[in-house]
Amino acid sequence: MKKPIFVIVFLFIVVSVFSQKYTISGYVEDAKSGERLLSANVYDADNITTGTITNTYGHYSLTIPKQKLKLTSSYIGYTGMQIEFELTKDTVINFSLEPNLLIGEVVVSGEHDNIKSSQMSRIDVPIETVLKMPVLLGEVDVLKTIQMLPGVQSGTEGSSGFYVRGGGPDQNLILLDGVPVYNVNHLFGFFSVFNGYAIKDISLIKGGFPARYGGRLSSVLDIRMKEGNMREYSGEASIGIIASKFTLEGPIIKDKSSFIISDRRAYLDILAMPFMLVASSVTSEFKTLGGYFFYDLNAKVNYKFSDNNRIFLSVYSGKDKAYMNITNNFDNDYYKSKFDLHWGNLTSAFRWNHVFTPKLFCNTTVTYSNYKFVTDIQDEWKYSYNNELHSEKWQIQYLSGIEDIATKFDFDYNPSPNHRIKFGVAGIQHIFKPGITAMKLDLSEVNENIDTTYGSGNLFAQEFAVYLEDDFRIGKRFKMNIGAHYSGFNVRDTFYQSIQPRVSTRFIITKNWSIKASYAHMTQYLHFLTNSSIGLPTDLWLPATDLVPPEKSIQYAVGTAISFPKGIDLTIEGFYKEMDNLVEYKEGASFFTEVESGSLSGEAWEHKIEMGKGWSYGMEFMLQKKYGKINGWIGYTLSWANRQFENIGFGEKFPYRYDRRHDISIVLIYKINEKIDIGATWVYGTGTAVTLAQQRYYPINYIENKIREIKGVNDDYYYFDNMTVDYYGTRNNYRLPAYHRLDFGINFTKVKKRGTRVWNISVYNVYNQKNAFFVDFNGGLFGEYQNNEFERKLVKYSLFPIIPSVSYIFKF
Repeated sequence: MKKPIFVIVFLFIVVSVFSQKYTISGYVEDAKSGERLLSANVYDADNITTGTITNTYGHYSLTIPKQKLKLTSSYIGYTGMQIEFELTKDTVINFSLEPNLLIGEVVVSGEHDNIKSSQMSRIDVPIETVLKMPVLLGEVDVLKTIQMLPGVQSGTEGSSGFYVRGGGPDQNLILLDGVPVYNVNHLFGFFSVFNGYAIKDISLIKGGFPARYGGRLSSVLDIRMKEGNMREYSGEASIGIIASKFTLEGPIIKDKSSFIISDRRAYLDILAMPFMLVASSVTSEFKTLGGYFFYDLNAKVNYKFSDNNRIFLSVYSGKDKAYMNITNNFDNDYYKSKFDLHWGNLTSAFRWNHVFTPKLFCNTTVTYSNYKFVTDIQDEWKYSYNNELHSEKWQIQYLSGIEDIATKFDFDYNPSPNHRIKFGVAGIQHIFKPGITAMKLDLSEVNENIDTTYGSGNLFAQEFAVYLEDDFRIGKRFKMNIGAHYSGFNVRDTFYQSIQPRVSTRFIITKNWSIKASYAHMTQYLHFLTNSSIGLPTDLWLPATDLVPPEKSIQYAVGTAISFPKGIDLTIEGFYKEMDNLVEYKEGASFFTEVESGSLSGEAWEHKIEMGKGWSYGMEFMLQKKYGKINGWIGYTLSWANRQFENIGFGEKFPYRYDRRHDISIVLIYKINEKIDIGATWVYGTGTAVTLAQQRYYPINYIENKIREIKGVNDDYYYFDNMTVDYYGTRNNYRLPAYHRLDFGINFTKVKKRGTRVWNISVYNVYNQKNAFFVDFNGGLFGEYQNNEFERKLVKYSLFPIIPSVSYIFKF
């Protein structure tokens, strides 16, 4: 009996020794700057199925049996690095990859390949492409690049808003270093708040969402700021038509700590000031001074205690301000009017990266964000009456916004090359400010003062989430990412909870061809109410409440990815999405309309909305070349997006405002030589859906009066013009003409002794296409009525003609 037991124990020891596994871990970074490279490949060159990719912070972990291997790291735009050794113990290997100027010769292999990855509906946009694309008024804009991707629709002409697979702007989770940004608009939506010179990485996920993301229905736009050069000081400055930028980065302690600071400031107020002073000097009655500007400030510092511990602190602050002051003097009479409109974001994040074991990585994040919108209007009169001096003061101020404090713990656990497990927990304290109006009135004549505040008070809500996902491989062909996101939301003694399963699969047919499918259930506890598309005071972020449940969506997607020679990839995807509990203002309602009693209870907005459903489905095609002298993409989307509300448009389905049947984008970047590169973009889209009156009803006495005019009867017959009634029918019953535009840009680069100079010349709307910004019957908005009111005619108004611009950039 003892002999068999001895044999079994001996065999177990032998098998354990020969199958013993060890873990290789470390970081992949840029050799020149020390920046960590996320999603870089690390694999065995003799067996590329034995590999992994770095996480968001550049860390990798690979557990394999004892063996000889050629450990290789590669990343697009960098020269690969290979180390040959025999793995006999847990080993730490850090890769420093050199930037490769001959980018066309780069060979990319490993897990982060669109063919091999289980993730679908994801597009990574190189920041170098963003910086070389043609720009409007000399301003590089990340979100305008995002608008060029298939499955993404832009908003109005020139705006930076984007709509993904039939969803609204509020359904995009936009993260800056892991912190949600609630308002991304500058210049009333024409530019975004993201400064391209401070950004390192841009990733858009449109479906098949991994379990680690939650809180929105339509997309995740994950933007990561640069960390700062660890090895040398560098910077760049640029001067454009409406704004200038300055960036500086460098080591605080070489190879241990670094910083980056980037600032952008628009100076429309400074440019307009001389013209306003001249205009005010023409008349002595009214003096008008005003302007508009915006600024962004990005800053980040980090400190590396060891390979196992590193901390980061990043801050973003941005603000828009439009203002106008009008004064006049008539002898003893004095009048002053002041208008001030400003909005802005403040976000901050403290992160701690800690490696517990070679297999277990943890990132702890504490964040704070504050978005606010303020409108301030003041009028003051001083006048004499009956030899007495009187004064009147009137002020109204409107405030809205949202404030968040959050903590999150994210873990990466890599037990083997076949399993990459992520799990974590997060908590958020929301403070909603859905609209407070303060009014002050001071009348000296009657010695009366009014100082009151009304509107919806602050709402407090708590949100938490727990997630688990496993990205695992079965055999050589099949790979799956499966997980679940569980979340809860507490507001007004009401608690909502949601279990959201996520599945994404991939099957390799050949070396260069795979098919994919995904399913994602999403829940959104935040609602967004808007009367316009340009981000004015009626745009409100509001929580789900006991009366208004959270929004939900289910999305299915299938697709294929094919890789061709010379770095050309083709992806084709079909999707279907259902959305529930969508909110919309009731017909004719807005935040400022009078409401029934109880409007001061904080529930006013809940009684002004309708709740409904949404559907979207379609196909997306993208042919992309990621590197080489010529790179860019061609994208095409065929899609439908519909909404339905019981009490809007007679309860019938109607096309969503940004439903576009066809959407085409072509982006081309061509590097002629080291001194000249050109960029060109062309877009085409089905016209925006708008609501127009289908019929007009006139009162009988109005018609009788017109008959008298036609017959030449000249009398004083009275009619009630204000009784005219328009009949609209269903919502969004008309489409504007198709939109198309060509942009072109060219960069002239010259290396000088003290740095590199770049001149950028861009032309927006090269062939001067007069795209419709909006339409109006008979030009009535500007008093351009036709002679015969009964012959109503639609007049089209355009916003942007051909616009050339120039900017100067100096890198040092």
